[in-house]
Amino acid sequence: MCGIAGIVSLDGKRPVNNLLLEDMIYIQSHRGPDEGGIYLDEGAGLGHARLSIIDLSTGGQPMTNEDDSLWCVYNGEVYNYLELRPELKRRGHRFRTTSDTEVLIHSFEEYGVKAFDDFNGQFAIAFWDKRRKKLTLVRDRVGIRPLHYAIVDNQLLFASEIKAILLHPKFQPQLDPQALDEVFTFWSVLPPRTMFKDIHELPPGCYLTLQDGQIEIKKYWQPDLPSADNEDQRSLPELVEELKELLRDSTIIRLRADVPVGAYLSGGLDSSATTAFIRNYTSNPLKTFSVAFEDKNYDERDYQVQLSNYLRTDHRMVSCDYERIANIFDKVIWHTEKPILRTAPAPMMMLSNLVRDNGIIVVLTGEGADEFLGGYDLFKEAKIRWFWSKNPDSKWRPLLLERLYPYLAMSPAKTKMFLRAFYRAGIEHPDNPQFSHIQRWLTASKIKNFYTSSFRDTIGDFDPTANYINTLPSEFQNWSYLAKAQFLEVQTLLSSYLLSSQGDRMAAANSIEGRYPFLDHRVIEFASKLPPKYKIKGLVEKYILRESVKGLIPEELRKRIKRPYMAPDAVSFLHGSIPASIKESIDSKAIEDAGIFNAGAVTKLHEKLKSLPSERIGFKDNMSFVGILSTMMFYDQFLVNFGKNSSDMIDKWRDRIPRIIYRGEHGHKREHPAIHYR
Repeated sequence: MCGIAGIVSLDGKRPVNNLLLEDMIYIQSHRGPDEGGIYLDEGAGLGHARLSIIDLSTGGQPMTNEDDSLWCVYNGEVYNYLELRPELKRRGHRFRTTSDTEVLIHSFEEYGVKAFDDFNGQFAIAFWDKRRKKLTLVRDRVGIRPLHYAIVDNQLLFASEIKAILLHPKFQPQLDPQALDEVFTFWSVLPPRTMFKDIHELPPGCYLTLQDGQIEIKKYWQPDLPSADNEDQRSLPELVEELKELLRDSTIIRLRADVPVGAYLSGGLDSSATTAFIRNYTSNPLKTFSVAFEDKNYDERDYQVQLSNYLRTDHRMVSCDYERIANIFDKVIWHTEKPILRTAPAPMMMLSNLVRDNGIIVVLTGEGADEFLGGYDLFKEAKIRWFWSKNPDSKWRPLLLERLYPYLAMSPAKTKMFLRAFYRAGIEHPDNPQFSHIQRWLTASKIKNFYTSSFRDTIGDFDPTANYINTLPSEFQNWSYLAKAQFLEVQTLLSSYLLSSQGDRMAAANSIEGRYPFLDHRVIEFASKLPPKYKIKGLVEKYILRESVKGLIPEELRKRIKRPYMAPDAVSFLHGSIPASIKESIDSKAIEDAGIFNAGAVTKLHEKLKSLPSERIGFKDNMSFVGILSTMMFYDQFLVNFGKNSSDMIDKWRDRIPRIIYRGEHGHKREHPAIHYR
């Protein structure tokens, strides 16, 4: 985990304002508090905030090759650097460090963009070719590490976090209304769009080049999903054994670090599997960490303790209640840099703080298993609805929903009829590309009922779902129902929300690096070719993973049906001691001034929620309230008070990291007093 930043003039000559570049580093120093570094060239500057994990003594950045012709700043880890290094040495490359960064530099020097195919890891990298005056930016396959860019005043600015780009004195931040409309559809804004007009996110699996003022973006990877008649036809025992070996290796390779490594332990199958592979195949002492909830509807501490005792880990737990979620929520939004519809990121921020307090800065976690091995209820819904679509008038096929959601069987007839009608939406059109996700996207879209008419006018006729569906690959229609659903889930939720708002940003807030064995590209490519029947058997999710961990975890946990990770949503902000930031964000005057939401409608929603028991607050109202609250916080932090907020943050980190190391032949501070921005 690090923070990177850079400024490159489009004409290749304009001097870089090093003071601006310094502050672009400082405002991201939570990502890398150990050291700051800058490289300056004619018309280009690279910056780095380092979290030291590999080669603590000589791994500082920006880093260069032997003759200083190629420079690099880099956020992330490429775990197979030890395997790549010998071949590079045989080809004549000389190494001065033991870091993975130097391996990336020589790989790119030797193979160009083809090198990205060999990188096994999570990364956002910037290469500056000094001779050719060429910038290359690249992002890992599924977007674990963030990378943003913008053209401002004839310069390309890039950074791990958007707040660094917002520092430029000539950039005037404006909300992109269509981006907010995407959040209120998919739960997040989709790359390359961001919440800000004219700031872009490099999509996962893509690289960008800038040379002679020309920008080009190309894709080097995307999930390769086979048609239904081209899936892996090997026997289940063979596939189970291969998955087990892949997960064992992907877990062990992610333990490579010169600092202690811990693991998250949620009590579910995915983190249990990761922890079990560490415990059973290494001798590493292991600290594990989990979140417990005071609200028993969300609490899984009994399972966490059971597994910790079984695997003999040194386990630590943070307890989360409504008040703690409310008190930390403004900080959550500062780090997500976008509105969110659930409070689930808040406990993850508390968890990363617990990890840091215990002297650990790297943790392994289980994200990715649900997406690629068929773990979500949404996938089982799609399976039932796909089966139902073969006979839409069937009376018994929709009864399968009661097995998926037992509360349907116990609910009053009116509620049962309503929910069946809800899941029946679009049932006659199983070939519709959004067949699997239509219910989720429609539920989130209910928030749009709170728009003011003037804000709705700024969105115009933009349709987020139609816009996204038009980007799907031509082979999409040949895939199985499950492959289609998984592809949509990976593209719309995994990278933009789970690995960003709930993952990278919450860990980085406390200078923690998360690592994801299930997102090893070898695991993804293997899982993508599996027949659906080995992912979901009947209505048992992640069947092949359950088979792969036999004997490694307790049988009770291995067979336990998935419980999705959730946190108390609207109820966290309705009772008890409410922080001033919450009250100010839902104040009618503030809402009117922003012009996004109808203040009267928001007030009615707030009053309604306060009058209801927490268990009677539905998904739609929960998401609406949290979405409106987080949008108002985002609006205040980034569009109204960013100048003050950013100055406070920069000054804080200047005190903690008083020295930034300058590297290269221009490795001295160059002041440009004519440019003022603070």
